[in-house]
Amino acid sequence: MSARVLIVDDDPDTRALLTGFAAGEGYDTSAAASGEDALLLLDGWLPDVILLDAVMPGLDGFETCRRIKAREASAHVPVIFMTGLSETEHVVQGLSAGGVDYVGKPVVLDELAARIRVHLANARTTRGALTALDSAGTLLFSCDDAGRIGWATPEAQRLLDEMDLPAVEDMRAILRDLAAGGGRGAVTFACGGQKLSVTQLGPAASGEHLCKLARSIEGMETQLLGQAFGLTPREADVLLWTARGKSNKDMSEILNISARTVNKHLEQIFIKIGVENRASATAAATRILLQA
Repeated sequence: MSARVLIVDDDPDTRALLTGFAAGEGYDTSAAASGEDALLLLDGWLPDVILLDAVMPGLDGFETCRRIKAREASAHVPVIFMTGLSETEHVVQGLSAGGVDYVGKPVVLDELAARIRVHLANARTTRGALTALDSAGTLLFSCDDAGRIGWATPEAQRLLDEMDLPAVEDMRAILRDLAAGGGRGAVTFACGGQKLSVTQLGPAASGEHLCKLARSIEGMETQLLGQAFGLTPREADVLLWTARGKSNKDMSEILNISARTVNKHLEQIFIKIGVENRASATAAATRILLQA
């Protein structure tokens, strides 16, 4: 499958030149005459790299890039700025807006071709690493200080896409608080009929934080154990507290039942699970909870 290149430039001659060049390089191309048109096009067509004119009427390239990077779906797409501006402050402005590279106008096509190949290769390497993490079941993503999502592993992105707007706002508020306080603890929040937890793991890059997302089973442990082993609600309670290392005496106080009753429940639990002792029952319960 050919890589996709989006060309954004208000000059029709430049658009035609670059579209012909990119097509000749074997890329699947699309073009937009303004920043506004580019953002509309991104709603239904996600490129692998964007060639973006910095100076355009209306929405200039710098603001267009910031808006591209603010979108979760396109935040990972490398943006190469094209402009006649060569002052250091303009280069810095483009990179600060989220661009990965800067080429001057008039564009030297051989140089541009080399830069596109480099950034496509880098993007593929990054996606490959994210896919590898995803295959291992790692739900990782990055965010900035404002709680805006940057890149995400594919499985994490699927979970993020499932969130309704209130859940998204709740998570962004949590991410902002974690970023401001430098905290690394897991924070649980409601999302539809389930609970999710988000943990800030540390810095990902300059201005970015590495985070982990997970479905929380808090408050659902006994239900999961009951379903897995065919236990009654009380038996599931006893198994859970057994897995947490509680003695029969402790469980009798926690569950407000006699120690003898706890022992009878354990006998039934052992039969249903197919184990002979507390250690084996604990291992079986832990395995179920870790897989949830």
